[in-house]
Amino acid sequence: MSEHTSERERLTDGDVQERKPQGWWGDDGKLFRLFEFDSYRQGLDFVVRVAELAEAQNHHPDITLKYKKVHVEYVTHETNSIVGGVTELDLRGAEAVNSIFELPGEALSGEG
Repeated sequence: MSEHTSERERLTDGDVQERKPQGWWGDDGKLFRLFEFDSYRQGLDFVVRVAELAEAQNHHPDITLKYKKVHVEYVTHETNSIVGGVTELDLRGAEAVNSIFELPGEALSGEG
């Protein structure tokens, strides 16, 4: 990716495959990961932390909580339309979500 490429410009499938963060799947259409927790509460706490991150970044993934599993999916939207794929913003968001997930259990559960 050249330094002139916009952070909201769609990346190619090859770029996404080469640069996607550990644990994430995707192509030029979307980037997603399933996170698993020991309890519903841990998953819910994680969802809240991801939502806070999204607000801080002003870039919001789709988040689905199903009991002890959380599915996070990034695709760049522009004023109620989809750019049509994964962008630099999505890669940065996914990396930040991984950082949240790697925090000690106490920080994620709100204890300690």
